Amino acid sequence: MLKPLLLIVICLGLLGLSLRLFYNGWRQGGTERVLDRLNQGLPQLTADAPRWAGLERAFLRAGLGRPTDRLGLWLLLWAFAMLIGFALAGVLGLLVLIVLPPLAVRLFVSWRYQRRLRRMIEQLPQLLDHTVRSLKSGRTLADAVLGGIEASEDPLKNAMGRVQRNVQLGVSLPDAVSDLAELYERDEFRLFALGLKVNHRYGGNASELLENLIKMIRERDQASRQLRAMTGETRLTAWVLGLLPIVMAGYFLMANPIYLVAMWHDPSGQRMLATAFGMQVIGSLLLWRMLRSL
Repeated sequence: MLKPLLLIVICLGLLGLSLRLFYNGWRQGGTERVLDRLNQGLPQLTADAPRWAGLERAFLRAGLGRPTDRLGLWLLLWAFAMLIGFALAGVLGLLVLIVLPPLAVRLFVSWRYQRRLRRMIEQLPQLLDHTVRSLKSGRTLADAVLGGIEASEDPLKNAMGRVQRNVQLGVSLPDAVSDLAELYERDEFRLFALGLKVNHRYGGNASELLENLIKMIRERDQASRQLRAMTGETRLTAWVLGLLPIVMAGYFLMANPIYLVAMWHDPSGQRMLATAFGMQVIGSLLLWRMLRSL
């Protein structure tokens, strides 16, 4: 009796959600949609900062936009998924759907951020080189940096668009680059911002400073590649240890499904499976942290 009631509640909730979305879309005119697009990426007042600022920061760094625009929808779908898991698998299914989606989102956002940041660091010397050549041709530092941003490619151009918008709104170039460096928390961007601040306050040869920064970034990138090559065996071992229990469980399901199904219907077997799942999650997290430290 419980399962049909849960399905009825889920269907009614989805119907109400669809009607509300249709009503909101019908009321929202073309002018309002244009204004929303224009307001995206503009700096917000500190007093209006949402409680989900950390989540927005993580998604912005990963290049996934602002998640709080549809946060209510995602939370509602997560709640429905937990109800379905509870209806199909009881408490164990509920616990799995409570832990697994946030963990998967966290891992995906972190992976996307690291991949995007690595690509941005690879593109940064090209931007700085374009800036140096523009400086030597007689352009100002701000014009040279903005011209380098225009000549860059994504994802660096998309990330540096934040600097362009801030400069157009009246923020000084060193402060705009410092804001970018604090968002992405990377030493290369911090050194770039520090060099711009020093040049803005005390003057000096900006082209020589940027050339030294280009050399430093390329040397760090080369050292990082050498370290990844030297620790390849360790990282491969961590992947094998993390995937081995999952592969073995899949093999048992295909070769002898009755073995795990019998454990699933036994109370002690359910506790063993829940314990094994928890240990697998903890072990995967520890291995992931070890991989990030390499």
